[in-house]
Amino acid sequence: MPSPLRRQLALLRRSGPFRLLFVATLGSGLGTWMATIALTAELTARTHSPWWVSLLFIVTFLPSVVVGLAFGPLVDRLSRKRLIVNADLIRLAVFVALVFVHGPVAIIVLAAIAGTANSFFRPAVLAGVPNLVAKDELAHGTSVLQATDWAAAAIGPVLGGVIVGSWGAHVVYWINAATFLFSAVLLLRIPARLLQSEQAITRGHWRDLVDGMSAFRRSPALQTALLAFGFAMFAAGLNNVAEIFLAEDALHRGAFGYGLLWTATGIGLVIGSLVSGSLLERRDMRVVYPLVFLPWAAGLLGAGVAPNLWVAAAAMVLAGVGNGLAFPLTVVIVQRNSTDMLRGRIFTVIISAHNAVLGVSMVTAGALTEVAGPRWTYGLASALLVLASATAFVLFRVRQAAGAVEPAT
Repeated sequence: MPSPLRRQLALLRRSGPFRLLFVATLGSGLGTWMATIALTAELTARTHSPWWVSLLFIVTFLPSVVVGLAFGPLVDRLSRKRLIVNADLIRLAVFVALVFVHGPVAIIVLAAIAGTANSFFRPAVLAGVPNLVAKDELAHGTSVLQATDWAAAAIGPVLGGVIVGSWGAHVVYWINAATFLFSAVLLLRIPARLLQSEQAITRGHWRDLVDGMSAFRRSPALQTALLAFGFAMFAAGLNNVAEIFLAEDALHRGAFGYGLLWTATGIGLVIGSLVSGSLLERRDMRVVYPLVFLPWAAGLLGAGVAPNLWVAAAAMVLAGVGNGLAFPLTVVIVQRNSTDMLRGRIFTVIISAHNAVLGVSMVTAGALTEVAGPRWTYGLASALLVLASATAFVLFRVRQAAGAVEPAT
């Protein structure tokens, strides 16, 4: 049997439209992660306030919650191709504008606009992937796209830091604007019909929104993705906030330790996402999905009790592998168990719900880490991932014992 990497490379060679989407997301992803470092550095230098930095991160993910709750039907009613191309053009304009603005309020407003464009781009892309690849290659296509995103997350911040330190944040803004132009040009070459087999006919905006939410009530598979990965997102928020304190206060290795843990996680994420597609070739999703949370849980527990930085870094590679397995499989569950006319709004609902959980988790993590310390916070995050595994097992095995899932209609 061909290796997962060979299957993914063969898919990229064989499918021109999917290859265009892959290259476009790789370029814009690298630029976005570079710009994240540049925006944080510039805002810190201008305000010297952690409150402004916190606000920056809030406005980058909060729009996805709002879009999912209020505007999700647009991803199915409007042309997905126009949505993703226009999202790129809006983000291009934002980063060109950032070169010429200097006040923190203007930076936050522009970041919020970019965050809103991101909130339409991501679900539209994920909803369109099943139309670009064959059914038996869906898991491989989704996994290679996610591996690209995480590779950009591992490489982009390093490049952004070097460029900001050498030439300033404005150079990164120009580079990021260029990546969005590059992405838009490539995406324009993909026929609209390959991203969307048919556009939904509206029954009224709020009725359309309810239809997207109701799909979760009718489908045990979608409930599994929503609830099980919701516990995982809460665990991820605890881990993200406590990680720097684990490196500095528990392991006493400062910024170097924090960077090493971040890099170790990124390596694991890429590995996990690359092999996630092959897990489904001869295995039932109902067997595989509950298990993928366990290496993630074991990795966080190992990092939490690690006696030194290097053991913690090895544990975070394992945690990253588990995360890298769980996220693409969650996406595949949604893709396989929703019709094309509902898929966009289902993605916006689940993304908004998970991001809302992530926000609550980050607030909780600050208080928990201060009271109990980072090691106990990691332990709780590990326990939540075990709970995610148990939730997936119960929902798949008990509520869906009768057989395969039918797509939500």
